[in-house]
Amino acid sequence: MLFARPALFLGVQALFVLGFSLAGSSQAWDDGADWWLLSVALADLACLFLLMHVFKAEGKSYWDLFRINRATLKSDLLALVVVTILVAPFASLPNIWLGQALFGNSEATLDLIVRPLPLWAVYAAILLFSIGQGVTELPTYFGYIMPRLESQGLNRWLAIFIPGLMLGLQHIAAPLLFDMRFIAWRSLMFIPFALVTGIALRWRPRILPYFIVVHILMNMGFAMMFLSIAY
Repeated sequence: MLFARPALFLGVQALFVLGFSLAGSSQAWDDGADWWLLSVALADLACLFLLMHVFKAEGKSYWDLFRINRATLKSDLLALVVVTILVAPFASLPNIWLGQALFGNSEATLDLIVRPLPLWAVYAAILLFSIGQGVTELPTYFGYIMPRLESQGLNRWLAIFIPGLMLGLQHIAAPLLFDMRFIAWRSLMFIPFALVTGIALRWRPRILPYFIVVHILMNMGFAMMFLSIAY
């Protein structure tokens, strides 16, 4: 499961590239990469079924991750607010600083990551990408992998660090572009966010369902940026 998501991202992007290649595109890889929001959404769907399968194999249910404890609702929501405030800078500042360091201008990364799509595809991505990422990303790394690493005797901090590192590195394949600066930017930009989030969810795992909602809203805000260059 540590490597499932980047493998799925790359596999689905390759299918898009193959489709453009068969259609006669002379720049099939770039054309396929343009559709990375929807290729990630399809990979998330596959990841969702995979998560349900591995939980079922253990006699458990994936949907238990979304169970709300009403007895601790108020304290969990308070913890969510605190965690969101603490995590927010780690979700945005490394992106800006790395963009500035690698490209000389943090806005230069937008031309590579925010790629033109038909308007209907952007609207589909706002919904499918945002929800797909929300219900699979954190559940994979911190709802499934982290507790199992720790239950197998791994040190608590390593059990946080390993899935957090992989959560960050998976972005190399979302989308995969053969530009070393872009690869470095995508691979490093989310690691601080992932590690802080892992620590928070290890401390208070009950906030996972609420944090998933926050994550979906964050992804929606990002996906809406594609509206500015839709055609």
